[in-house]
Amino acid sequence: MSAPNTSHQADPSAVRISQAFLKHDWVSVVRLCRQTLRKNGRHLRSHQMLGFALNQLKKTDQALAAYRQAAAVHPEDAELLINYVQILMQEGRPSDAYPVLKKVTALRPDKALSWIHLARSCYPMTLHEEGLAAANKAWELAESVEDKLGALNQRAIHRRELGQVHEAVEDCKAAIALNPADIAHHTNLLLFMLADPDASVHDMAEAARNFGTTFETALKPAWPDHAARREGGPWRRLKVGFISPDFHNHAVMYFAEGLLAQLDRRQFEVWAFDLGTLEDNAAERVRCHVDRHVKLHLKNSVEQAAIIQEAGIDILIDLSGHTGGNALPTMARKPAPVQAFTIGYPGTTGLTAIDWWFSDGITDPPGADALYTEQLYRLPTRWICYRPHSRNPLWRYQPAYQVRPTPALTNGFVTFGSCNNLGKLTDDVLALWGRILATVPNSRLLIEGKNLGQPEFSASYRARCERLGIDVSRLDLVPLDYAKQYLVYHRIDVALDPFPLVGGTTSNDVIWMGVPLITMNGDALKSRMGVGMLAHMGRHDWIARNPDEYVAIASRLASDVDALNRIRLGLRDEVEASTVMREDVYTQEVGNALRFMWMLWLAGSSHPEWTSEQVFAQLETWVGEAPVWPEQEFEVGVAPGERIPLSKAYERLQNMITRAKTDTDETPATATNQMLSKRWFEATVIAERILCAKPHDPVALTALAEIENAHGNHEFGRVYLSEALKSLTPSESVDQLLARTQQYVQTAREYLGEA
Repeated sequence: MSAPNTSHQADPSAVRISQAFLKHDWVSVVRLCRQTLRKNGRHLRSHQMLGFALNQLKKTDQALAAYRQAAAVHPEDAELLINYVQILMQEGRPSDAYPVLKKVTALRPDKALSWIHLARSCYPMTLHEEGLAAANKAWELAESVEDKLGALNQRAIHRRELGQVHEAVEDCKAAIALNPADIAHHTNLLLFMLADPDASVHDMAEAARNFGTTFETALKPAWPDHAARREGGPWRRLKVGFISPDFHNHAVMYFAEGLLAQLDRRQFEVWAFDLGTLEDNAAERVRCHVDRHVKLHLKNSVEQAAIIQEAGIDILIDLSGHTGGNALPTMARKPAPVQAFTIGYPGTTGLTAIDWWFSDGITDPPGADALYTEQLYRLPTRWICYRPHSRNPLWRYQPAYQVRPTPALTNGFVTFGSCNNLGKLTDDVLALWGRILATVPNSRLLIEGKNLGQPEFSASYRARCERLGIDVSRLDLVPLDYAKQYLVYHRIDVALDPFPLVGGTTSNDVIWMGVPLITMNGDALKSRMGVGMLAHMGRHDWIARNPDEYVAIASRLASDVDALNRIRLGLRDEVEASTVMREDVYTQEVGNALRFMWMLWLAGSSHPEWTSEQVFAQLETWVGEAPVWPEQEFEVGVAPGERIPLSKAYERLQNMITRAKTDTDETPATATNQMLSKRWFEATVIAERILCAKPHDPVALTALAEIENAHGNHEFGRVYLSEALKSLTPSESVDQLLARTQQYVQTAREYLGEA
């Protein structure tokens, strides 16, 4: 926020206000402004400074009220209006800021800052065409480096949303050239390069290493040696910290929640270092799953690193990589002796402070090690493990989200579809999908995405598709609606993965909903996430090695609707039984990896003069001395800071249901149902807590069936009970599943010519 101009004419009130302002005496500024306005309700300097000072005192509502009144009295004062909208944007109210900024650009059309602010308000409102136009206007007017950076940043983010990914990348490069020390431009560059067809994997690795050189080099001499962490030996219980801004309803949680809940507490104490500000049901669950939860969002990277080091974290795992609000400035300070990265970003961080990247034998093909500054730890299972419905966990078991017959059976035609971020749908992707429509008679293409509900954007997107060879009479554009997540998949027969940046969470979603996925093989993780998922399911025949095969696979799947339906009806069971979703297998192997990483550091740091052969000989000795861990019952986080054995959680759940039923039987029909609803609600919450720690738990599912039946929701009760019965079927052991997975992976690598 810009400080109000403190220059003034000979005005005693303005002088006193300005003097207090220059001292940052915000209490006095507020008092003086209010005193002056009681005498002169139009006093401009008081109106300009009152809201500013109130905001400095964190009295946001009062600041907004003051600015609202000031804007009504002085609607032509652009400086006042700009400070007003900055608080509106700070409070997440872009739709309120937007009309004020339209007035600002009319008042100061020759100022770049006016257009930068307008472009900034357009982004959360998805007005990307207008935002880009405003950013271009700002670039034309920009004279200072600060204004040029603001214009470039806004231009890049709007271009990316409009599919102009390469142009967005070039804007980020220009911004870095102007100011290499601004981390936001590096973050945007690496994010946008993922979807840029002109950016090779080597270009991305170079950009990441440039980031590391810029932000890490000066910090290395001050890295702690962590000598105190060597105490206790190779098999002591380790403190493992996970750091992320995304411990809320975010894509990361689809892959992180099971790990937080199920990592072996005999060996590991789990900490969450939370950089985010959002509070929702997922954030609440994180606090239940972990042993310690620490909020760090109000701390800078120096303070964050100090807190982590003081906590005595042995292994720190970053879950964000080069994404918004990331932890990399903190990781660059090496606050833990062993540091690793996974999930949040499909590529190297460029930091040597991060020792390990969790990988597997298919998503990072042979030779991929050269693309990382981290060492690759290739798990024998998939590098991540998927869990659906992070936003609403119990919806996983509800009727609306059960797999349905393939829609072509009733439609009479096959619908291909994509629900990915539109920024991933490059011209090459859309052109190839047009070939599929031309090859498969009467087929249709469904594309879901942001902004497609806006007539102008939808018309523009349709015109773009037509230019690229898509028959738009067979094109269905569906606006993105998070409330309908998963439901759109009921309309799709075959899902199409974009490239070179393939689907992440979305690809897992569609497979779980029973929709076959066609993916294109690539040369790096960002292009192989679909390959890895399908390989770990044994579905290598849905992996295309080139565009012609992509079309051929689509044609083959569409040619036999009955076979397509059989695939669909069995696909959920198939994916849930595979390593794509077996959290027990995944957490066991991650635990093994963490122990190996710890031992390697311990041996190497204790004896820096040792050769690698000596280090590994020591590891073999330690492995031979592995303790027999005492049996420990699975634990459930039922409340923040409260983890209890599963049997105790069952007991608590049953007591709640018994109490609810008893109260229902004993309460007169005329009495209020508020207390009864509360009893049933409490039972539902504890059942959900159990299922969020241990999906498909039969006791929790049976309890939910009983709760739904007691309320007359018999269809819901039937599905819960069906899921409970299914969960009682013995599953493959960890060893059996890993052996079968390795066969799948070997077959896929032979098919892809990588064996």
